[in-house]
Amino acid sequence: MTDRAAAPAQRTTHRTAAELRAAVRALAVTFRLSAELRTRLALSVARVAESELRAGRPVTLESAYEQSTHRQSLTVRLHAPRTPWAAPVEALPLPAVHEAGTTVWRVPLPGQRRPPDLESAAPSPTELLEEELRVAVARADALEADRRRLTHELDETNSGVLALYVQLEERDEQLRRAHGQMLRELEDALRPGPMKVDGLELAIHYAPAGTDAPTGGDLYDWFQLPDGTVHITVVDALGHGLTSTSSALNVTHAVRTLALEGHPLETIVARTDEILLPYDRELMATVLLARIDPGSGHIVLANGSHPPPLVVSEDGEARFLEVRGRGIGYPMAGSDRLWHEDLAPGDLLVLYTDGLTESRRDPYEGERRLVSAAVRHRGRPTEEIPGALAEEMHTVILHPDDTLALTVRRSR
Repeated sequence: MTDRAAAPAQRTTHRTAAELRAAVRALAVTFRLSAELRTRLALSVARVAESELRAGRPVTLESAYEQSTHRQSLTVRLHAPRTPWAAPVEALPLPAVHEAGTTVWRVPLPGQRRPPDLESAAPSPTELLEEELRVAVARADALEADRRRLTHELDETNSGVLALYVQLEERDEQLRRAHGQMLRELEDALRPGPMKVDGLELAIHYAPAGTDAPTGGDLYDWFQLPDGTVHITVVDALGHGLTSTSSALNVTHAVRTLALEGHPLETIVARTDEILLPYDRELMATVLLARIDPGSGHIVLANGSHPPPLVVSEDGEARFLEVRGRGIGYPMAGSDRLWHEDLAPGDLLVLYTDGLTESRRDPYEGERRLVSAAVRHRGRPTEEIPGALAEEMHTVILHPDDTLALTVRRSR
């Protein structure tokens, strides 16, 4: 059983807020509450009683002291039955509870070892207010010191995080460059190397759609057939990145195999479609095939949905070589016919993918610009022309895409 002792309850009646707050402060001093707790109790009691006191109705303040073996507490009750406090009592500076029409505060009294002296004289209201003000100022100073400390720590943390982000971004950029370089070297290894053929000058330019993935579906292949004829394949596989590169490689390898086996040029596009589609139903690619006799300059073209080649003569006359057909993965793939043309000494043949002419989204405007650029640059060394064409055509890029430009000039 726990021993419990209680001092007789004290009741006082008050008609003004100032009188009520003074009574609560005096009670708090009697029970040796801290200045902060005293301020919170006085504010809470006065707030609950505010509507009654404004209406001119008195309120009753009741206090009781209880002591047991393990606990001592002060219970404060405010009786204001006509207009009970409607707002949440948990939101008061010192939370309270509602009990039978009264508002009740139960304040633990840690450290008490004897009942308070209810007859002792309390400090004056001015002294109490000064003490409470000092406590409030000290509390504000402590909070400001905490705020400055936290702000300093936050600034240091932010600086550290920013530095980490910078390091991560630098590392990420290094990884992107390394990744891009690795892919570029891999793709360069897959592309055929420079080819020297008496009577012809060949040059190539390739640029991916983005530097983070320097590989794509634009690919070319060139080689000499046993009879000395130069075979050129230009492929544009749907998509970007490694998947489209793999598709383009499959097309060039199939075309090379068929060409070296002696299949007629007019059948190779359709035959490539027949070979590859059973293994890759998603494959779609445009393809242009060109055969050039280095001695006579005679050209034979087959086309599968690819942009037409451009021929620029030494005197600046330019025209496209239109051959209709359907690409790999298209219905009824194959070239409708072959195109025969003779290159005169000094003539320039330009093969390309649509990334060169469709950077501004209008292919017809792109073709007109390509003609002007090719005529303007025809006098440059052959190895410089593909890069110069790409640079001029890409002054404005509204539609980024992989770009390939390949030039062949018949030597004089």
